[in-house]
Amino acid sequence: MLAALAGPLVAQTSPQVSNDLTVDMSPQQYRICNDRPARPTWMDEINPREAYKAAALMELYEIRAWEEIAESGDCGCETRFPAWDSSDGEYHERYAGLSQAEHSAFRRDWIEVRKQLEPSVRTICEAQGNW
Repeated sequence: MLAALAGPLVAQTSPQVSNDLTVDMSPQQYRICNDRPARPTWMDEINPREAYKAAALMELYEIRAWEEIAESGDCGCETRFPAWDSSDGEYHERYAGLSQAEHSAFRRDWIEVRKQLEPSVRTICEAQGNW
């Protein structure tokens, strides 16, 4: 009896299911700086077992951008989200051939650097509306 009474309630609160399998290919929208440069294509095509390499490059990219923000005092979109060329080149020159364990060690170091930079970068970017 309880099941019979709960049925209509469940039907009223269940999410609507759609058969529409259309993929939305519209560009991703961000809260700030929507004209960000595209990531290097190899990051999207990498074997999942080597995803640590893409994660390392993303970490390096953010650190280099944050270092520039802290040094220049500018948090414009071009500084916050620069072209990937410099970071990608540095990554391939210095880190691409390293083992996964070595990548992990570098990422831990970069995370510490980011923690040190965050207070000043956050202050600069909040003042300029790009946080």
